[in-house]
Amino acid sequence: MTPRFSLSTHTFREQAPIPGTSGEFSRIIMQIALGGKLIAQDLRKAGLSQFLGSTGLINVQGEEVQKLDERANQIFLDVFEHMELVSTLVSEEMEKPYLIKEADGQGRYAVFLDPLDGSSNIDVNASLGSIFSIHRLSVEGFPTSEEALRKKGSDQVAAGYILYGSCVLLVYTCGHGVHQFTLDQEAGEFFLSAKNIQIPKRGKIYSVNEGNYQKWSTGTQQFLHYLHEVDVQAGRPYTSRYSGCFVADVHRVLCKGGLYMYPGEQKNPDGKLRLMYEAAPLSFLVEQAGGMGSTGVEPVNQLIPKALHQRVPLYIGSQDDVTKAEAFLRSELPI
Repeated sequence: MTPRFSLSTHTFREQAPIPGTSGEFSRIIMQIALGGKLIAQDLRKAGLSQFLGSTGLINVQGEEVQKLDERANQIFLDVFEHMELVSTLVSEEMEKPYLIKEADGQGRYAVFLDPLDGSSNIDVNASLGSIFSIHRLSVEGFPTSEEALRKKGSDQVAAGYILYGSCVLLVYTCGHGVHQFTLDQEAGEFFLSAKNIQIPKRGKIYSVNEGNYQKWSTGTQQFLHYLHEVDVQAGRPYTSRYSGCFVADVHRVLCKGGLYMYPGEQKNPDGKLRLMYEAAPLSFLVEQAGGMGSTGVEPVNQLIPKALHQRVPLYIGSQDDVTKAEAFLRSELPI
């Protein structure tokens, strides 16, 4: 029988050969996994509980807050509340960073979260996700300013996502390959199900909300036409797949190749996705699998954030497909 490696066993084994490691990353990732298990538990009974629907509130992004958004955010606050390693949580659902009292003076990490990605899918029982990014702080204790938290994506210690679908998956990288774990509901544990995932250099799938076509720049529109064109020798047309859940669409691209796009718009050139807890972590992960994450002009993870909730356009996926998108955008008329 093939041995089953749990998430905790795998993370400790992965860090063991690295000089100076102390198991800190393993402890943080296990708390993220715990949050994912609790959210998955809530999702399984959401239709029979009071968790469906809107809270009636608007978050810092100007978006309607779903009850499960609020619940998922609180779950992650709770699982980190007594962890002295993490001093700060930054979440899509909170305007300001959340400071963890027990980490005062000793917390060395900040965790960035999109607690529940794909909120529009909640009431129709479609895929949802959680995104996480881990940064090491330059000084222990609480950050003295917001600027101390605004780090490039290339500085991430680790990043990944949890996908709540037909099964619950946790996919992460700490800069040494991309690994996938599947939740065994009976054992209550994540077990390794795919190691050192590599994204195909080129795919045949694209994911984008084509309802926004008229809002896009000329280059983006031309690139979409290119994907639609029939060229059997070149492997076109591409197949369109879009779920409304960023995590689910990127996971498909990671497994099968292709690209996900959320372009900037003529009146909103910065796009919709948040840099520090959506675009940067998934770009870091996809790059570790051999892919690319780009704004269409430059690598996402070379950007120096100007704000914690900054938005950026995103083209992410197989190298050849993202490079082709960049070529169309370079030739476009200015937005």
